Amino acid sequence: METAKSIPQQSPPQKEKRYRSLGRNLRFRNGLIGWSFILLSIVLISIFYFYPMISALMLSFQSGTGRNLEYVGFDNYFRLFKDPTFLTAVKNTVIYLMVQVPVMIFLALLISVLLNDKKLMGKGWFRTAIFLPCVTSLVAYSVIFKYLFGSDGLINVMLMNFAIVSQPVQWLTDPFWAKVTIIIAITWRWTGYNMIFYLSALQNIDNSIYEAAKIDGANAIQRFFVITIPLLKPIILFTSITSTIGTLQLFDEVMNITGGGPGNSTLTISQYIYNLSFKYTPDFGYAATVSYAIVVLIVFFSILQFKMAGDKNA
Repeated sequence: METAKSIPQQSPPQKEKRYRSLGRNLRFRNGLIGWSFILLSIVLISIFYFYPMISALMLSFQSGTGRNLEYVGFDNYFRLFKDPTFLTAVKNTVIYLMVQVPVMIFLALLISVLLNDKKLMGKGWFRTAIFLPCVTSLVAYSVIFKYLFGSDGLINVMLMNFAIVSQPVQWLTDPFWAKVTIIIAITWRWTGYNMIFYLSALQNIDNSIYEAAKIDGANAIQRFFVITIPLLKPIILFTSITSTIGTLQLFDEVMNITGGGPGNSTLTISQYIYNLSFKYTPDFGYAATVSYAIVVLIVFFSILQFKMAGDKNA
């Protein structure tokens, strides 16, 4: 009877080397599969996001009419500080930001707390009605606001019928009231959007915290400022930053309601970029420079809000 051939035994170092090789092959294969899933997204993001950003940055160092551009270095950036129209647009945009965003955030917080009350009847209807403006067409609602706030619009008719004013308020032709109209319009549109975030966060707060505060004698206002706002701090920071970004890019409302007037009193940075590119003699290089001014402002105000919120990583 023949004896079975003995199987050669591998030494421990050989086994360890073989296992490491198998592990590297497995990790490489898994990594390849993972990259195959995200490769298309990376290509599309690079083409439609990063390439335009880099192109705009390169364009900001050029100047000229139309496509007849020449390299001018940092001249466009120095021009920003001497451009009165740009400075007016920055001032108007910052006014919208400083007034509208805090008002909208507070209203969204207040409405979300009221709609989170379990005893309130018809909560679903109220939530839908308040959220609905943010899904309407920007152009459509802007045109409606233009007619509502016209000199003979519904708002003036109601104010005069109730004897609040004796003559029509020039909502669209007076520099102060034109700004007020824009602020009312964007507040009406975006309050419901932020309200949804706060409602979602409120429903994750343990109700026993409020019950304990009630037992200790805290009223509704005290519970709002001492419990609700501190617990919603991360969400408030998030909505504040997103609202800041949106306001610094404000375009549709101003373009369709006031057209930037009267006398550039409602002009925003984004509308000025549009005017430089398509309304005035086309200067795409300087328009790109102004667009990067928005980037700088967004970064500045975002860092400022992180610092005010006490974020140590900002």
